[in-house]
Amino acid sequence: MAGAARAEEDEIPCDWLGNPVSCADCPHEETRAAGRCEFGRACVMDRRARRIDRFFATNPAQADKHLAHPYFEVRTLAARYASPFRLTALLADPEPDVRAMAALKLPVARLTPLMRDPEPKVRIALAQRLTGDALAALFDDPDYSVRLAAARRAEPALLVRLIADPDPTVRREAARRAPAYALPGMTGDSDPLVRIAVAKRLPADGLVMMAQDPDFRVRFVCAERLPAELVGALVDDEDEVVREAARGRAAKEPG
Repeated sequence: MAGAARAEEDEIPCDWLGNPVSCADCPHEETRAAGRCEFGRACVMDRRARRIDRFFATNPAQADKHLAHPYFEVRTLAARYASPFRLTALLADPEPDVRAMAALKLPVARLTPLMRDPEPKVRIALAQRLTGDALAALFDDPDYSVRLAAARRAEPALLVRLIADPDPTVRREAARRAPAYALPGMTGDSDPLVRIAVAKRLPADGLVMMAQDPDFRVRFVCAERLPAELVGALVDDEDEVVREAARGRAAKEPG
């Protein structure tokens, strides 16, 4: 990281068209005179996003004036600092990064058009803002990354809808956070990582059902969590790690 930062500092600053940046051509003479921008470090004329962001962080009042800039990085970072009341027009911006930033900053009531945005990254940004049933509407999104983003923020009760999601990463999130009553329906999931997540949460009476799981990792979780009196056949499991865990639990049995 330090090497990359040094390489960036040594690079000749260029604008988004590849032309060298020159303070002599900059329209922000007063800003420069006041020490609120710096060549090669905090500059809205530069093509580097980090330098553009530093400029707006120091000069947020300039953000509204750059929302129609031809370079998408400038529009995106200007949207981060601009007045939310100026961002509605960006919902139709041709660049998904700009629309995603607008989704993060606009009032929630203005975000409905983005539910149909063609870019997953925009709908993921939308998932960071919505709640309740509006957020759960993204559970039907065709892109798994959007459904996952929604699942990570949704209330546990809503995650019951995702226990049969076609993507295992989404089902794992449901297994980690869905209400306990939904877990028995996931004990036979086709993905062992989902079953492991289920086994880590099931109460003992439900966990007994998973002690014969074909994946040794699931059985290991069972051996670690089951009460000594319920470890049963796991003490003779075909896998050594499972056997040791089960025998360790069984050894704690009274008498």
